[in-house]
Amino acid sequence: MLTRTRLTAVAATAALVAAGGLLTAAPASAAVTCASPLWKAQYFGNSAFSGTPKLTACDSVVAEDYGYGDPPGVTLPKDNFSVRWSLTRDFGSGGPFRLSAATQDGMRVYVDGVRKINLWENVSATARKTVDLTIPAGKHTLRVDYVAWTGRAQASFTYAPRTAAAVDTVKPLAPAGFRGNYNQDTTKTTLRWNANNEMDLAGYRVYRRLGTAPWAKVSGSAPLTSLSYVDATPATGQTFLYEVRAVDKAGRESAGSSDVTVTSVDRTGPAAPTRLTVTGDAWWATLDWQGVADAARYEVYAASAATGPFELLGTTTTTSYRANAPENTARYYRVRALDALGNPSAYTTATGDGVDRTPPKSPIALAAIARVGHTEVYWKQPDGFDEDFSNGGTYRVHRSPGKTLDPAALTRVTCAEESDETNSGGICEDVDMPAGTYVTYAVTAVDPAGNESALSAPLVVRTGDRVAPGPVTGLKATPRADGVLMSWAASTEDDVERYDGWTGVRQADGTVKWLGSAECRDGTGDPLALLCGDLPDGETYVYAIVARDRWGNALHPSDPKVTPVEVTELDVRPSVTVTRDWNLGTVAHGTVIGGAAQDGPSIGWRCTRTAECDTVAGYRISRWNAATKAYEPLHTGLLPTGTEAYTDTTASRGTTHFYTLQAVRADGSVAGTHVWHCVFQDRV
Repeated sequence: MLTRTRLTAVAATAALVAAGGLLTAAPASAAVTCASPLWKAQYFGNSAFSGTPKLTACDSVVAEDYGYGDPPGVTLPKDNFSVRWSLTRDFGSGGPFRLSAATQDGMRVYVDGVRKINLWENVSATARKTVDLTIPAGKHTLRVDYVAWTGRAQASFTYAPRTAAAVDTVKPLAPAGFRGNYNQDTTKTTLRWNANNEMDLAGYRVYRRLGTAPWAKVSGSAPLTSLSYVDATPATGQTFLYEVRAVDKAGRESAGSSDVTVTSVDRTGPAAPTRLTVTGDAWWATLDWQGVADAARYEVYAASAATGPFELLGTTTTTSYRANAPENTARYYRVRALDALGNPSAYTTATGDGVDRTPPKSPIALAAIARVGHTEVYWKQPDGFDEDFSNGGTYRVHRSPGKTLDPAALTRVTCAEESDETNSGGICEDVDMPAGTYVTYAVTAVDPAGNESALSAPLVVRTGDRVAPGPVTGLKATPRADGVLMSWAASTEDDVERYDGWTGVRQADGTVKWLGSAECRDGTGDPLALLCGDLPDGETYVYAIVARDRWGNALHPSDPKVTPVEVTELDVRPSVTVTRDWNLGTVAHGTVIGGAAQDGPSIGWRCTRTAECDTVAGYRISRWNAATKAYEPLHTGLLPTGTEAYTDTTASRGTTHFYTLQAVRADGSVAGTHVWHCVFQDRV
């Protein structure tokens, strides 16, 4: 049985189409070009695809049943002939595809030269193969090699996108060639675009928005299957944006195309601006007015006489305009609004006399660095002071005593020679301020006409000194299971930046050898507390707290004014002694941890002595239980042999925990034991 008829004459194209897919055919000597996505079929009189093809044709599908004879329309042997189909096409955005082959005898399928299906065997029954794969975006080449060796000959191959939403996660490509035309008579916009190359395309959706508003779908609920759409654009005189998006059969939508901008009909001008004012500033005049709806821009005109003629100074999209103006000379202004289509409003008018009555803007962002002996005050100047500064404008720095700016007690600061001023700000080095007290600064800007800005926002500064803060009071030391908690009363001095905790050891002569502050750690909740110490093992230490100011001044704990406390730690060590005989590799752990982010005491190890480690069946972590006076396992069974770390997430804060790590053999004996402790601090 033959499913299709093979002819060799090009004139028989219509008959071939009706017969099932052979669109064109030509002798081997004729050049045949098959337009994508048609298959180019080449017939060979051997099973090796060698030599000149006996026939080259264009097929719409690969679906052949040659029966027990050679293909019609071409002279081939009954057995041992071959056919090669190939095509190159654009797969759009690509995605998941399914390749399906059914053959008797041999078939191989290639994608871009890479074999994906291999049914290469002389068979007496139809062999089938389905392959799911992802094809990248763009153009790709498919090739199907078929060989009929002996017996019945048939070949079938299909490729199709997989469109299930759970499988196809690839968005289509955005449509190209998007264009539009707006008809002012009908107020409708005709939109057109190029067809997508997606094989699983369901259609298109058209969206519209106004300015930066969200996109709104205007093409209806069902995807469009045409390549054009006519929209009734709202006739508001506003500018609308359109874009088109492709939708595939999985329901996934592409990114938007390039935008088409449409301005609808609007022939009515805006209302006239109101409240036009003119403010003189040296050789400048600043015009301000109340804006109006529907205005796209404003035109500003000026004349030397009230009756004109008026000259267009310029346009602006804001409600303010700055223009050159002669000093102390009257000038006449008018402003009008224009909409997006250029429709104008009526004029609004005002007159300026050219007198500079405008003070500069106040300086901003005051900051200071208080040092011992001088204070550096910094500030920034808003934009618009360039011309004033370059023509003699300056700054004035003011100071009053105390934490509140007192206008009646202001002192003009004489800045040191190291001070500097620019059009965008400045720095003043004040060397005359009182030491060790509070002062408040403010800065003004002054233009060449003598107009002075308002005072800047005040800046309160505590000036520097060389005096260390006094000793702290109310020092208490409380032994705990996680160290010694130091607490004290807040210093009444106003320049304290932090507190330092010191640990010392009483010497035989009664003096104290101070060890430093490394053993004291702060937390996050109480600034007047420190937790000091390491393992609570009953030792006696001396502790002191000193206040340090922002200039680094602080008493030494040995100063007679400092009152230390002497405390004996708790002794929380286990009553059972365990011998440490771990000789299997490295071990690492912390002896003191704390902080809310930490989960608990941790240990890490590596078993590196191969002979001994090969006998280890697992690991056991045990923790000392003071109530039962025994080390108790923290887990059920043994940890696997590959384990190299463990964190005790059940450990309680505010105490010290003691642990053993044991490497256990299969017979239950212990290959090595490591003993350690961890102070799990509950830092305040």
